[in-house]
Amino acid sequence: MSQRLFQVLLLATFAIGLTTSAVAQDTDIRTTVDKARLQAVVTFADNVLRQGRDQWSGQETPLFADGINVDTGEPVKWVFDGKEYVVTNLANQQNLLRTLTALSTLTGDDKYRQAAEETVRYHFEHLADESGLLRWGGHQFIDLATLKPVGKFDANCHELKNTFPDYELMWQVDPEATARYVRAFWQAHVIDWQRLDMNRHGRYGGKPATTKVWDRDFKQAEPFFEGQGLTFINCGTDLIFAAGMLADLGKEEGAWRWSERLARQYVQARHPRTGLGVYQYSKPRRSRELPESGDLPTYSSYGDRAENQFGPEYGSVAREGWVLWGGRLQSIYASSALVQLHLAERMGPEGKNLLNGTTDGLKAFLAHTYDPDKNHFRPMWADGTSMDGVKLPRSGYYGNKGKVIRPLKAGAPFLVSYARGFRLTGDDDLWQGVRSIAQGNDLGDLGAKAGTDPKVNLETKLASEDAIFALLEIHQVAPHEQYLELARRVADNLIAARLHHGYFLPSAKHVNAQFSTTEPLAILALDATLRGTPDAVPSYIPSSGFIHGRYDGHGRTTDQVIWSARR
Repeated sequence: MSQRLFQVLLLATFAIGLTTSAVAQDTDIRTTVDKARLQAVVTFADNVLRQGRDQWSGQETPLFADGINVDTGEPVKWVFDGKEYVVTNLANQQNLLRTLTALSTLTGDDKYRQAAEETVRYHFEHLADESGLLRWGGHQFIDLATLKPVGKFDANCHELKNTFPDYELMWQVDPEATARYVRAFWQAHVIDWQRLDMNRHGRYGGKPATTKVWDRDFKQAEPFFEGQGLTFINCGTDLIFAAGMLADLGKEEGAWRWSERLARQYVQARHPRTGLGVYQYSKPRRSRELPESGDLPTYSSYGDRAENQFGPEYGSVAREGWVLWGGRLQSIYASSALVQLHLAERMGPEGKNLLNGTTDGLKAFLAHTYDPDKNHFRPMWADGTSMDGVKLPRSGYYGNKGKVIRPLKAGAPFLVSYARGFRLTGDDDLWQGVRSIAQGNDLGDLGAKAGTDPKVNLETKLASEDAIFALLEIHQVAPHEQYLELARRVADNLIAARLHHGYFLPSAKHVNAQFSTTEPLAILALDATLRGTPDAVPSYIPSSGFIHGRYDGHGRTTDQVIWSARR
């Protein structure tokens, strides 16, 4: 290791070139590297507190911008109809909040936790509607210049998709406001409680949500009933998580009952032969007739979009809920699975059904779609019908005519869910999935059995926070030193690749730093484990909020238009 790299490392702006195997030869150097990693997160958090807190409203609120331009120091902005809005969206800051609270735990400096608590408190007191819903999510944010909600750029509604808020922090700040929010969340999104027809969009302005929200009748409907809503799993899991956390934190009667019911909807809609699926458990009701010719419309008012686009070729299996390719795979088997496993663990014996349902799904996915030689998941319908290499027969919701459907790489996000599933069950099938996906991601052989003669790749170039979280999951159940050494190596790669200008960015060429990234959380989780206090940083929750709407010059898009900007 060069002297320059050693100095850079001490300054916590780690550069490429350090190997964990070299570090392991010298305990003093390794300790220095471990401390430098933590210092990188301290530097990041200090920068966020200094540059990212409200300097634009004139009221010095405790709110954070979503990010800044690292060249100018200006906050990121949403541009719509010729006007710029300084974006603060608490739903998209959950990784930041978790980083700040964990950092206070590890450093003993309470300023980070205090900053997180203050912004949550401000939202409860100033940025909630009369029902208890917060002004946040996919189609609503706050303009930090005016402190007013902005939603006219799109649906102007409440929406959480794979957001998974830090309910523990919210509960510490204000238990009643947290409970009121969860009730309002369900109240706004469930259309028909008897059969749990729900939608990813919820209206603001409802009545105050009380505990009576849970006092509803329920009658299990057949899977894929025609409904008014779109029961997407990326929204459904947020509802499941919210009610489950309220049941755990507040012991609120009824919340867990409805959380389990909603989770069961997705399980019961899986294909009966394969156990695969599902992305949604209902079928959108057709209220408008399809055109006789031309491209198919993509709105749900025209009915099931998969049936419209693929029905003539694939028959009854062609339904939105049974599509198993593209981003839906990560929603079902990475993000949603990981959160449900987390919730099942928290609930203990009461979470047994949720645990079993989730791990059964993971095993079915592995058995039917995973190709270990290529480390990818084959695209298919939930009955097992292959879609690998298929060209879309007509243009519609799933893409334009002629687009080729391809397999999806089994990346590190899947490794985390399989690792957690293995940690909670000890299931050998799940371990073999962990082992194979790890090999496919350049991590080496984790061992035929967990902790048994691993031959990890300490020269890996992989820079992945998900890989760190997965290795720490494995280390909890099989505390082999090689897993920690590998986690160190991946963390060092992560800092070398992503730490720029005191923030975590996809590359040195990116200009807008998003504050709510997962790299700092992974580094803190590793640090806590190295100290022998892994519980100091809570289990990883894959929060990935976003903004979706019209942005001048880009049409209807997401805030990736901001985060992907380069010099």
